[in-house]
Amino acid sequence: MFNFFKKKKEEVKTNSYLPLKVREVVRETPDTVTIYFEQPEPLMDYKPGQFLTLVMEFDGKEQRRSYSLCTSPYVDPFPGISVKRVPNGLFSNFLNEKIFPGKTINVVKPLGHFTTDFHSKNRRHFFLIAGGSGITPIMGILKSVLVNEPQSIITLIYSSRDEENIIFKRQLDLLELANPDRLKVIHNLSQPSEDWSGKKGRITPEGLKELFANAEYEQRYEEVYFLCGPDGIMDMTMKLLEDLGVDKERIHRESFYSAAAHQAHEDALKGINNGILTRDVTIVLEGDENIITVSPEKTVLEAGLESGLNMPYSCQSGLCTACRGRVLSGEVKMDEDAGLSEKELAAGYVLCCVSRPLTDDVKITIE
Repeated sequence: MFNFFKKKKEEVKTNSYLPLKVREVVRETPDTVTIYFEQPEPLMDYKPGQFLTLVMEFDGKEQRRSYSLCTSPYVDPFPGISVKRVPNGLFSNFLNEKIFPGKTINVVKPLGHFTTDFHSKNRRHFFLIAGGSGITPIMGILKSVLVNEPQSIITLIYSSRDEENIIFKRQLDLLELANPDRLKVIHNLSQPSEDWSGKKGRITPEGLKELFANAEYEQRYEEVYFLCGPDGIMDMTMKLLEDLGVDKERIHRESFYSAAAHQAHEDALKGINNGILTRDVTIVLEGDENIITVSPEKTVLEAGLESGLNMPYSCQSGLCTACRGRVLSGEVKMDEDAGLSEKELAAGYVLCCVSRPLTDDVKITIE
């Protein structure tokens, strides 16, 4: 009887993945590739700006990493992700060096709130601010606006290190050429060659303020902002938009890295518990109540997975919301809550991958 249920549990876990076959691998820059997948049957539905979570095994252990889709479901026949190599990156090095057409990769269905709805009657001015690989989800949004909202315009401000590292450079040039009245691309290079005639240095508050101020005279457009890139660029832009009195609901931000979650993880490994104690937590999963023990060096998700619970997760940094649950009782401390909206926080939602129990009566339902 035990083996039967164990097998069933493993089947449920396996069936929750979507196998995608690699169709094409395109080298974008020396350290970035775009991987296009065949569309499965039935077709994989996704929104521009969302991400895929890749599930792979390294040294006998399942690992997951999230990568933004760089394609648009309205334009591109095949979904694709772009992966930039990072130092000692387990996934990024493998995907840059060893992936090939025909290879099948298991993924978790597309997730993410870094997107918007489109309508042909909209008259919006999209300000897209990207840095480095932050252009990846921005690219899908950009192409979707061009095809779905003929009355909307786009200003893309994109920061890269040098000419060689401008991801999607050719695509952006062609899109700008084909849409001269609707798309303006502004490149900022921090270390350009002597031949570079565009903007040099990093994106500055003064430069952005000038761009935003000019848009104030375009009263026929509703301004919306999408930010993705290093925290420095996004924090600077958020501060500027706050000073300008821009409504928060018109600002969309996507992070690939959480310094707060990383620091909390490092502290836990060093035994710095910040008053967190070992406590039992009740997890309601698929209608069943499960009691797990969460020690100070573990998050609720880590303890749940070690106990054999098939809890959903993806980024493990408090950014993607795949592990979202709602607190029914008790209190938890989140190392990072950037993935949740103010309404979600007020409703009691938490991210299990960065949550640690503060009381003995914590009960979380996974929805």
